[in-house]
Amino acid sequence: MKVALCFLISGKHIVNKEHIWIDWIAENRDIINVYFHYKEHDKIESAWILNHAIPHKYIVPTSYLHVVDAYLSIMDYAMSHDSANQWFCMLTESCVPIVSPFRFRELFFENYHTTLMSWRKAWWSPYFHRRANLRLLKEEYRLANDPWFVMKRSDVHKCLIYRKINPNIYFTICEGGLANESVFAIMLVAQNALKDVKSVCTHAVDWSRMTSPTSPHSFKEGNQRDIQFIKSCLSKNTHILFLRKILPDFPDEIINQYISQDKNVVDLEKRKIRLFFLEWFACLSQYKDVFLYLIFMGGITFLLKHWVFA
Repeated sequence: MKVALCFLISGKHIVNKEHIWIDWIAENRDIINVYFHYKEHDKIESAWILNHAIPHKYIVPTSYLHVVDAYLSIMDYAMSHDSANQWFCMLTESCVPIVSPFRFRELFFENYHTTLMSWRKAWWSPYFHRRANLRLLKEEYRLANDPWFVMKRSDVHKCLIYRKINPNIYFTICEGGLANESVFAIMLVAQNALKDVKSVCTHAVDWSRMTSPTSPHSFKEGNQRDIQFIKSCLSKNTHILFLRKILPDFPDEIINQYISQDKNVVDLEKRKIRLFFLEWFACLSQYKDVFLYLIFMGGITFLLKHWVFA
């Protein structure tokens, strides 16, 4: 079982904390695949990004208002690239990991069979704000979801199928703009799957200090307010994995402090034992049909040998 880290990048085509990502991923290299959807291949200078850039045929046009097709395109490629990908983490160039590699691994094997995406009824008036064209949908479909989330493989498949079988509704939603803040909840509720989604926040973002009417706080200085926000967010949200809107100047040492936190935890050995069994059971679950077949054939062989031909 693996995790697909799906980055959507544009502008300068960089990842603000690339060096931190590379080191962080290395500790879980056995379970992580990395993918990049970009706008202009010629602008990419990083060898790491180039090595993980998805094929050009999967690149679709994007803008601030219209990005859903890019989500589904990179998900589609990651699905076919490695059938072991079970979790799809949606990310941007300004995201950073904010938990240790060990904690990330724990959360994955605890939740690989679950989509983690905060959702609720749309908090805006669909008649005043045209985002996602919710005014054109029935009341039960006027939903909102966090635009950056973690989705399980079967739910990704449902979203891809929905686009195929309901192209007109999908197009209507996307035409409204900012559809990535609604369409995933809509596609899942339409297939009776939203009830199984764990409505939790996975990407910490500070909307209390907005940099513009539509943009959250950008972390640059690493001041006390920044540190307090991170600390508070991690304590209140047990499924937080990433921090959003990190600028290149944000101090590395603050991020490294959080992603190395587990090294001094007293109960780490107990957690390692628990994680071992979580991974073992996940493997058993993945190949349960094979195990059941072997047990069945073993039973038949035993009966034939010790009863029928005894």
